[in-house]
Amino acid sequence: MKEKILVVEDSRTFRNYLYQQLNNAGYDVETAQSVAEAKIILERETNFLCTVLDYCLPDGQDGEIIDVVLSYQQKIIVLTRIFNNTLREAVLAKGVIDYILKDNFSPVSYLLPLIKRISNNRNHKALVVDDSTVVRRYIVQLLEHQYIQTIEAEDGAHALRVLNKNNDITFIVTDHDMPNKDGISMTHEIRKNHDRNQLAILGLSGSDDRTLTARFLKAGANDFLYKPFNQEEFFCRIHQILDMKEATNELLRHANEDPLTGLWNRRYMFSQLPTIPSKRSIAMMDIDLFKNVNDTYGHDAGDAVLIEVGRIIKNFFTNDLTVRFGGEEFCILTSGPFVQFVEALESMRSAIEDYEICHNSNKIKVSVSIGATDLQAPLDKQIKAADKLLYTAKQQGKNQVIFARNNFQLDNEK
Repeated sequence: MKEKILVVEDSRTFRNYLYQQLNNAGYDVETAQSVAEAKIILERETNFLCTVLDYCLPDGQDGEIIDVVLSYQQKIIVLTRIFNNTLREAVLAKGVIDYILKDNFSPVSYLLPLIKRISNNRNHKALVVDDSTVVRRYIVQLLEHQYIQTIEAEDGAHALRVLNKNNDITFIVTDHDMPNKDGISMTHEIRKNHDRNQLAILGLSGSDDRTLTARFLKAGANDFLYKPFNQEEFFCRIHQILDMKEATNELLRHANEDPLTGLWNRRYMFSQLPTIPSKRSIAMMDIDLFKNVNDTYGHDAGDAVLIEVGRIIKNFFTNDLTVRFGGEEFCILTSGPFVQFVEALESMRSAIEDYEICHNSNKIKVSVSIGATDLQAPLDKQIKAADKLLYTAKQQGKNQVIFARNNFQLDNEK
C-alpha cells in the first residue's frame, strides 16, 4: 500500500510539480491550495506519512497552516521563501520535522530524500542512554517525532544489559558522563561484538573537554555532538548516520545475497562462522531431477522453480541461516532443537512436493531430498556429513529426509 502525503501549496505550477515528483517516487499524494482546503481533507483523512506545507497561503499569510495541521497530529515539512533566524526558531519550536527554502524547483532535491528518510526511520530502534531523565526524555521525544522507535537506559551498564535483550536495536545515542559506566567505556564494550555498520553510535557530552570527540570516535562511535545541541544539527547527524548505515547494509546485501532466490550465498555463510553457535544443526537439500526441469521447460522455468523453493525455505526457517549453496543445492543452519528441526524439514519437504509452480502455461511440480545432522564438528565436516546423508536420500528414492544424530560418523573418521 502506498504511503500518503498531503501537499498544501497555493502556486499551481509548484503544486503540480510537487505532485508529479512525489507521485513518481511512489507516494499517494493529496493536494490543497489553502488552509480551508487542507482542513477539509484532514477532516476526512489523517493517515499521512507527512505533510508538506507552504508557509504563506492566501488564507494564512503568517504560517497559520502549521498550527492547523498540528492540531490533527500530523508530521510537517515547511516550505518557505523567507529565511531569518526568528522565523527559523519559531517554526522549529512548533515541532516540525524540517523547513526547506523555496528556490525555484530545487527544494525537491532535498525534500524527496528527507521523506524517504522519514519513511525508513520506522525500521529503526534507538537506545537512548543518559543519566538525566530530562535529557533522555527530550532525545526520545525528538526521535519518536520522526517515527524512530526508542528504548531507554540510565547509564552504560544498564545500556549493555538492555542491548543484550534487544537485538533489534539499530543505533545508540549516548551521553558520556554517567555513573557505573561512561559512554566511551560502553562504546568500547559494544564494539567487541557489534561493528559500526551493524550498530551505529552517536556520542553526546556537555563537557568542556574538547578531546572527547576524538576519544569517542577512536572508541568506535560513528559520530559525536556536544550538548546543548542544535536540533537541526542533531537530526542532520542522525540522518547521515542512518543513511550511511543503510547504504552500507545494501552493499553488503548485494555482496552476500543470492540475487535469484534472496537467500544468503555460500560466501556469507562462511563469513558468519564466528557468530554461529558451535552447538548447531545443519541440513543440505537438493531439488530432485532439476536438470529435467531445465531440459523440459527451459532455464527460465528452472529459475522460477529455484525462486519458489527459496521462498518456501525462508517461510519455514525465518529465524535460521538459509543459504543457496550452489545450483539447485541449499543449506540450512539452526541452533534450535534437532528434533523440531527435522520435523520442520519434513513439513517443508511435503509443502514443496504439494506445491504447483506456475510458469507461463505450465504447472511444474518438484520434490527435494534432504540430509540433516546435529554432528558437533567444524562446519566443513558438518557439511560433508549432511551431504553424505543427502546422497543416501537420493539413493533410497529421493523426496525424503534422512537424518543422523551427533554420534553419526563419516566413513573416513574413527
